Formats: sequence, C-alpha cells, structure tokens
Amino acid sequence: MNPIGGVVEGSGSEETSATSRMTTTLEFGGAHVVRPKGDHQATIVWLHGMGDKGLSWSQFFEALHLPNIKWICPTAPTRPVAFFGGFPCTSWSDLEDISEAAIDDLEGLDVSAAHIANLLSDEPRDIKLGIGGFNMGGTLALYSAICQVLGHYRNGDPYPINLNAVVGLSGWLPCSSTLREWMEASEEAKQRAASLPILLCHADEVVAYEHGERSAETLISLGFQNLTFKSYNGLGHYTIPEETEQVCKWLTATLELGGSSSDP
Repeated sequence: MNPIGGVVEGSGSEETSATSRMTTTLEFGGAHVVRPKGDHQATIVWLHGMGDKGLSWSQFFEALHLPNIKWICPTAPTRPVAFFGGFPCTSWSDLEDISEAAIDDLEGLDVSAAHIANLLSDEPRDIKLGIGGFNMGGTLALYSAICQVLGHYRNGDPYPINLNAVVGLSGWLPCSSTLREWMEASEEAKQRAASLPILLCHADEVVAYEHGERSAETLISLGFQNLTFKSYNGLGHYTIPEETEQVCKWLTATLELGGSSSDP
C-alpha cells in the first residue's frame, strides 16, 4: 500500500526538522524517525512521492518486520511543480514531464540529495546506510546513487556518504539523456557503479511500466551490475504485499541483517 496521511502512534517515532542550503534555500518539512526494535544495524532514509509526507510512510514502517533498521522519513519542500501546471505541492524537485526528453531540475535534485545525505551523515560508522523511495522519492534515491558513483553532485560539491543499498519503487531514472556521458568520463565511477546494490520494483498505473523497465536497462548498460529489477501485475499507484516482501528480503540479504522479524 502507499499510505497517505494518518497519525503515527507508538514510542518508536520521533520528529525532527531541517533546512538545507546549497544554491537555493528550501524549507523541508519534519523528518519522522522509526527506531529499530532490535539491534541497530542499518539506517535508511525513505522518500515519499509527490504530494505526500514523510509522516504517512513512517506509519507504514512502524509495522514492517525489519527490526534492525532505523527509518528516517523526511518531507519534501512545498514548491510549484510544472507537471501540475505550477500548482504547489510537496516535491523533491520541479518536474516538467516523466520522459527522457524532459529537462531535469538539477538544482532542485542537488538540494534535496544534499539534505538526504545530511540526514545520514551523523550515523555511527558501523551502521550501513541506504536510501529508498516511492514515485519521485525513488527517482531521488537513484539520483543519490548517481551522485555517489560520480563522487559529487552536479554542482561539483563532493558527495559525502557511502551508500550500501538503494531502493526505488514505481520511479524513473533522472538525467537519463546525459548519464552515459557523465559515466564515461570517469573510470572510478564505473567501478563504484558495479558494486552498488540497487533494487527497482515497478508495475504502476500512474508512472508507466516502461519508465521503470527502461531505467533498469539503462543503469545495467552503464555498469550498474548489482541491480535487481522486479515487476508486478495489477498495481495501482501504491505498493502491494508481494512487493513489500521482496523489499524486506532484499534488504535483509543485501545489508546482512541479523534478523528479518521482531519478537511478538
């Protein structure tokens, strides 16, 4: 399911807030934290889709059987989005269209990616780090993966963290028209791409399936060899139990977590 709205209950969640400044100042909403119910082995920032909030996904993760993961669910800034005719909504960047020909909002993507990296920057050194997301959140997760393998944001600032896992649900690959040129300019980027674990899942009625499939094909062709792509039938614009189970199994194996379920 794609949880929309609602109130988080239970002692496992807390709220923080942050403001990111790069070339543009944007006000990010609260980041809701779901504490691990077992030994803390990994921290994952999970990014919502356009128009949603981090609060709704934190409720989802409260009930998920991954007790060794700390989840951070931030909220994107509210901004005018060209895709909706300039109507303002929560969005990690501006968006003209979901197509390879569309012009990417690199400044907006850089600002949001830096905000997300900052949320992970204070985690203990022995904790494995990941970024995942749904819809545009999945797109920003992939953009963060691109920044890691290149070693920097598109504005030239260094990317400061090392990701151990990236997950994208019903999203699409940003910068697909220029990514090949960026990758071919760096041998180090190709080496880092080969080892970065990525899981992409797709079968969405709003974001066409072809966008997810093409995203996976493009990344694999550019050397992202540790990429898994899963498709599902009958999905609306939300997740389903089979997809959630796949994510849990993949994270448990990829991050080598000590357990996949919490005590009853």
